[in-house]
Amino acid sequence: MEGQVRIGKELDMLDQKLTEITLLAKKLCPEATVEVNTLRYEDEDGRVKVFPPSHLTEEEEEGLEEALTEKCIEILEETGLFILCAAFDRG
Repeated sequence: MEGQVRIGKELDMLDQKLTEITLLAKKLCPEATVEVNTLRYEDEDGRVKVFPPSHLTEEEEEGLEEALTEKCIEILEETGLFILCAAFDRG
């Protein structure tokens, strides 16, 4: 029973952190489409894919991705959760 409670708390924290990243992505680029995946792969705890609009410049897209990466690093250091986040071209 105690193990189930711990797993439940970890999943709640993962959900909270994925939501934080999603909200940050939408704040930085409201027109972006954001996809979240919680399927674990190797050492990943979750994944966030951001699809910015095509009119963003390369510099704007890099700035978006850099800010999201910094947030993921902050989360890793704070919680130990390894969340990958990247910007992708729509295609």
